[in-house]
Amino acid sequence: MHHADLPLPPLLPPGHLRILPLGGLGQIGRNMAVLEIDGKLLIVDCGVLFPEETQPGIDLILPDFSPIADRLEDIEAVVLTHGHEDHIGALPYLLRSRENIPVIGSALTLAFVQAKLKEHRKNPPLQTVVDGERVDVGPFNIEFLSVNHSIPDAMAIVIRTSAGTVLHTGDFKMDQLPLDGRITDLNGFARVGDEGVDLLMIDSTNAEVPGFVPSERELMPVLDSVFLRAEGRIIVASFASHVHRIQQIIDTAVLHDRKVAFVGRSMVRNMGIARDLGYLKIPGGTMISVDEITGLPDDETVLICTGSQGEPMAVLSRIANRNHPIEVGEHDTVILASSLIPGNENSVYRVINGLTRLGATVIHKGNSLVHVSGHAAAGELRYVYNIVKPLYVMPVHGEWRHLRANAQVAASVGIPMDHILIADDGVTIDLADGKAWISGYIPVGHVYVDGASVGDVTESSLKDRRVLGEEGFISVFAAVDFVSGTVVAGPELHARGLGLDDKSWEPVQLQVLKDLEKALNDGVEDTHELAQRIRRIVGKWVNAEHRRKPMIVPVVIEA
Repeated sequence: MHHADLPLPPLLPPGHLRILPLGGLGQIGRNMAVLEIDGKLLIVDCGVLFPEETQPGIDLILPDFSPIADRLEDIEAVVLTHGHEDHIGALPYLLRSRENIPVIGSALTLAFVQAKLKEHRKNPPLQTVVDGERVDVGPFNIEFLSVNHSIPDAMAIVIRTSAGTVLHTGDFKMDQLPLDGRITDLNGFARVGDEGVDLLMIDSTNAEVPGFVPSERELMPVLDSVFLRAEGRIIVASFASHVHRIQQIIDTAVLHDRKVAFVGRSMVRNMGIARDLGYLKIPGGTMISVDEITGLPDDETVLICTGSQGEPMAVLSRIANRNHPIEVGEHDTVILASSLIPGNENSVYRVINGLTRLGATVIHKGNSLVHVSGHAAAGELRYVYNIVKPLYVMPVHGEWRHLRANAQVAASVGIPMDHILIADDGVTIDLADGKAWISGYIPVGHVYVDGASVGDVTESSLKDRRVLGEEGFISVFAAVDFVSGTVVAGPELHARGLGLDDKSWEPVQLQVLKDLEKALNDGVEDTHELAQRIRRIVGKWVNAEHRRKPMIVPVVIEA
């Protein structure tokens, strides 16, 4: 059933658990789920989604907080699975409404959060937890289990309530040779499974990929060979939170006697935090500042920067556009050490082409093993299903194709299809008495951050922006005298983005003038009606003559 066909969920009976996903279903990002029992709320993750090319001018996309806007005092805590932006990035915006919401997470996760909150001048109570710890938060008992991911200190969360037990995997994989030696706690998963898991909320991102994800350690020989071949400077682009990948780059740089510099504010900040907490190990004498780069031969340096997703203002994009002090040339090597987030393909390939045009050799996942995913493939998901043995499954974190693929993986190990709940953002799942079911739909949308504006940009505004960018803009001005029934000024027509000269508009200007004069003679004395006539005439003409549908803004004033 499509979510639009679902009714609003009924009032939640005492002792029943309700899960309301506000993001993360149907897209990669914006992860957030609200759990409710006996009038109290628990939030799991609070992330952002990054905009696509069809959302011009937008900086970030937030979950829609409106379903809980009048229930902020009922929130017991926000629990974070790990420190990636798509899981923590929206937290400062939630705290604008209530700053003292307790935030619970691992040491590195909260360190990243604290740096972010400092910029937003927010100071909520923070509670650091470790693997295996259990805490009581109102009616929720929460246990934290270590999971392996592309960032240290990631955790799965076991949420025990009087209605039943929920296991949320967060983002995870099952690397048996992780760089930090911290493997996914399969023993903990099995123990909780033996106790009984009523609902398993499980990462779907790689559900379409068969088998198991390669180990991070398999990248080392590849990176080593890239460094061996590199004649000049090496520039590595990565997520500013991908501590494991950056550790590998630093280790390889040390082996090849190269100095390393971080470039980009978020990269410098996050790696400083990771180093201070002991998650990033940098041998003495390895790090230099960007300013020191110019004093060294190119074949003795490595720069680590942001921009692996083609973000326009990130360092790598600016280098590709020759809009950054750092320049690349024919002997330089650029490594994109990350996967492609769906929707970013065009932006990334634009950057790759720009760097290649400048003469650089670009190494990326498409031509070399310089990245392995942080998300479990189908074989790993199947393994988890078999050891947890959940009564019900709710695929999370993924586009619709990922959610469906995860459902098929669950079915392949014998979980009945009617126990696999594929939901969309806003679709509520209720749990009680050993049963889970879809109970309704609460309308939710996207909340856009545009500079200092949060939530002011609507879908209609974005449509206008797309029209402006793709079809152009026409303004028409005219002044009329209702007493004499004449057009006393104009019509003046100005266009942008259509590539036509002033003479091209003369036929339609004449049409507009004749129609205005006719309308005035017929006794029309409403400037809005006259403006609408202009819009129809100009729109019909420009579509017939030039096959364009620009934004048309007519202005008629009374003289």
